[in-house]
Amino acid sequence: MNAIAFALRSFGRELRSGEVMVLLAAIALAVGVLTAVGFLTDRIGKAVARQANEVLAADLRLRSQVPIPDTWRTTAEEYGLQTAETQTFPSVVFAGDLSALATIKAVSDNYPLRGAVRISDTLFGEQRVVEGVPRRGEVWADGALLARIDADVGDEIMVGGSDMLVSAVLTYRPDQSIGFASLAPSLLVNIADIPATGLIGEGSRVGYALLVAGDDAAISGFNEAIQDQLPDSVRASNREESSERAYNAADRAQRFLSLTAVISLLLSAVAVAMSARRFAHRRMDTVALMKSLGATQGFVITVAVLQLMMIGVLGVIAGSSIGFAAEEVLSWILSDIIAADLPDSGPMPVILASGSALVLLVGFALPALLQLRNTPPLRVLRHDMMPPAPSRLLVTGLSLAAVAALLYRSVGDARMLVILLGGIIVIAAALYLVGRGLVALMGRFRSGVGVAWRYGLANVARRGRSSAVQVVAFGLGLTVLLLLTIVRTDLLEGWRKTIDEDAPNHFMINIQPHELDSVAAIFDTAGVATPEFVPLVRARMSTINGESVKTRSYPDPGGSWLANREANLSWTATLSASNEIVAGEWWPADYAGPPLASIEEEAASDTGLAIGDRIVFVIAGRELEVTIASMRSINWDSFKPNFFIVLSPGALDDMPMTYISSMRLEEEQQSMLINLVRTHPSISVIDIDAILQQIRGIIEKASLAVQAVFVFTLAAGVAVLFAAVQSTIDERRFESALLRALGARKRTVFAGVMAEFAVLGIAAGLLASAGASILAAIVAVQLFELPYEFNPLLWLAGLVAGVLLVCVSGFVAARGAINASPIEVLRTA
Repeated sequence: MNAIAFALRSFGRELRSGEVMVLLAAIALAVGVLTAVGFLTDRIGKAVARQANEVLAADLRLRSQVPIPDTWRTTAEEYGLQTAETQTFPSVVFAGDLSALATIKAVSDNYPLRGAVRISDTLFGEQRVVEGVPRRGEVWADGALLARIDADVGDEIMVGGSDMLVSAVLTYRPDQSIGFASLAPSLLVNIADIPATGLIGEGSRVGYALLVAGDDAAISGFNEAIQDQLPDSVRASNREESSERAYNAADRAQRFLSLTAVISLLLSAVAVAMSARRFAHRRMDTVALMKSLGATQGFVITVAVLQLMMIGVLGVIAGSSIGFAAEEVLSWILSDIIAADLPDSGPMPVILASGSALVLLVGFALPALLQLRNTPPLRVLRHDMMPPAPSRLLVTGLSLAAVAALLYRSVGDARMLVILLGGIIVIAAALYLVGRGLVALMGRFRSGVGVAWRYGLANVARRGRSSAVQVVAFGLGLTVLLLLTIVRTDLLEGWRKTIDEDAPNHFMINIQPHELDSVAAIFDTAGVATPEFVPLVRARMSTINGESVKTRSYPDPGGSWLANREANLSWTATLSASNEIVAGEWWPADYAGPPLASIEEEAASDTGLAIGDRIVFVIAGRELEVTIASMRSINWDSFKPNFFIVLSPGALDDMPMTYISSMRLEEEQQSMLINLVRTHPSISVIDIDAILQQIRGIIEKASLAVQAVFVFTLAAGVAVLFAAVQSTIDERRFESALLRALGARKRTVFAGVMAEFAVLGIAAGLLASAGASILAAIVAVQLFELPYEFNPLLWLAGLVAGVLLVCVSGFVAARGAINASPIEVLRTA
């Protein structure tokens, strides 16, 4: 008979046999999990990335010192992208006899392409989101600007040669800067009004920008196409360069989503491996019968491979349906996170998930199928006759090659692949050794215990290699679940610590020394704690170790920018709470020696500076030489005044300086700012509360995404536990029937099986805790740049989870075998 026809004819009977259903379910679950995770990681990743893009008000921003050429807009339109334009420049605005410097932000109709502008009807009033831009002849003014010129909503102010109506208070725009260079408050103007103001003429210092937004592929294509048209003076910015805080949150979320996809794939691989092992074992009797009737090895293998592929196709169809359904449900649940206008993921998640499952199936089932061809026909009469086992190197090599290829295709991150796969291999080897040791111990310690425990321990010892394999399966499942739990907890906790609820939400800049007492008096009168005033001196590097900063070579391009830009210096006797010394030593509080400096570690790396190097600064025409004494790591997310370079006390005496400060003001306290900016018009107050809300929004969405995807990985972990139990279900069914036929009560048999699972769970849980602790420390530090603290409760959690999950999985999977009729089981044995 033709092998194809026989495979098709017997496939229906194989499906009803039971063991094929286990493998089919494992594949379907693998595809379902990978499909759902693929859809979610893609959609949520796009949502988080779009949120991060709000700091640019676009997906891509091109900044230039000359007007934007029409060809750039035309090229963007050819790629189907949205565009908007901005013009930014400083100017003095007038309201009667009062005037103030403002940063004019002229915007076109589509601004902003990402994010939203917020305005208020009164100074420091309730904010609301607004669509569009100011109408012709109207402006939206920053509250600080209105306070300086004693104006309010409804008043007219003079902008250049035009009188314009203040129609709202500008409280937030997504691309506003919080840097110390943003000294002047903003004035949002319709770009069509600029020609009438006469403010832009030949030689005017204006920053022009083209904002672009759209599909990721189109953005990438446009960015590549436009590069040849861009002069060196034009800077293209994406979200990775726009806001370190926002991007860090988005990047960590993307990394975690990738990590969950990898772990889901690993768990699916273990589940398929366990199911494929049982699939091949159960087919040995059928193959022996076929051979005794004259079937050739080629015929046997062809039938087995064809049926395996049919199982794979059915699993892919069922799993894809599960994945689609799960994605729809979760998209509805997470509708506040996933924007409706995001492009669909397309079929790629299904294609990748299906391909991954089929590769896993071949990688783990093919070695077992190769063993089938050597099944002796004598097995028809003697069930103890086993075919020679295939080379372990072949089995391990094919399996690892399949997993490694799929992991790299899914993640594309070689470092993550090496850390995870290397760690899993080491842990699996340790689990196997522990399993073999456990088998040897159980043979010695099973005396002196009750009947149920004696039966359970005897099962562990008798099964030998199978018990060790089960420990590996249970342990790997628990390890990756504990790992993901630890990383998820550390990630969420790290995000919570990133933005403290008491973080400053206002900066004060350009405070003159003679204003310190009067500013402090305003805070005292308002009943608000006076903030700390930090000195700031503007300087430029001249030489490093006697070499000009202009001609010096730097390890990183950013180093040249840091060395040649105007720097903000400060001095302090005590180390800030948001700083930590990583090299060298901090000076004593009463230090009075030659000027010393402490530099931020990344700045030192980019500029090639080391402890002991000498830097000469030029400050107001005077030179100051300092020696680097230490390097610091800085928590920039603290939103407190921090500096790349801090000097020792006395180093900046007699230098022209101003002061800056940060403070937290509750909504009811913000009215004091009106008095502050009116009595001290030179001081700039920057409200960063909207920035904090934006970053908190990114973190909140990323956190929900992390927790949603985590549920799917838990499902994959449970599948591994069930597959491990199912791998020995036939033996348990026969043993249970035999014991009950000999007079054992069902309760005793069941208690013995639970005792066996409890022992396996204890061993797997303890070693999984150790493996997860080590692996989590590496993953947290190397992949997420998060601090890791060892938690002894993890061992207790691992032990409890091991016993509980393994016993529950064993109970659900094995109760059918224990409850089976002894007569029916023994008749078919």
